[in-house]
Order: sequence, then C-alpha cells, then structure tokens
Amino acid sequence: MASEFDYFGDARFGKLFDLVLQLATEVHVTRQRLHATEALLVRAGLVEEGAVNGFEPSDREKEILDRDRDALLARLLRILTESGPAEHPLRDQWESLVSGKSTG
Repeated sequence: MASEFDYFGDARFGKLFDLVLQLATEVHVTRQRLHATEALLVRAGLVEEGAVNGFEPSDREKEILDRDRDALLARLLRILTESGPAEHPLRDQWESLVSGKSTG
C-alpha cells in the first residue's frame, strides 16, 4: 500500500476500512432503491404498503437472490485478499486471470 493511502499505519486496517466503506455504500444504495421501488409500487396500487416485508421468494427467485448474495460476498472478500500497491491493488490478480493462473 502506498504511504499516501496508509491512514492507519497497518495495511490490514486499511483493507478492513475499505471493506466497511464498501458495505456502507452497498447498504445505502440498496435501501434507497428499495424504498423508491416500494413507494412507486404502492403509489401505483400494485402492492399494499408493507407487502415487501412479507415477501416469500419462489425457488427461481431464491436462486437469483442467493447468486446475488454470493457475488456481493466475493466482491467484499476481494477487498481483503487484493495485493499490490494502492494505485493498482489487483494487478497481480488481473495478470493471473488473464494468463489462466490462480493467485491463491
């Protein structure tokens, strides 16, 4: 990690902080979109207020929700496992992906 980005004196804390910021961003965007979607549906009379709280997904919907959860966790774990300087922290992983090798 480049020294100008090392706010905590320990790269592990920096990665943890990056993870928390990523989570906060994801939660904020999701909450805003969910609120907007639910409000629009209620206004249009397509669902009753509070109907989202009682939602039970179908098997196919559950698969999609599970896949989205797994993709989110993979993005978050990538923050903790990336290597290299802050300017291009995933360069090693990218080069390995392009060459077909695993970085472990």
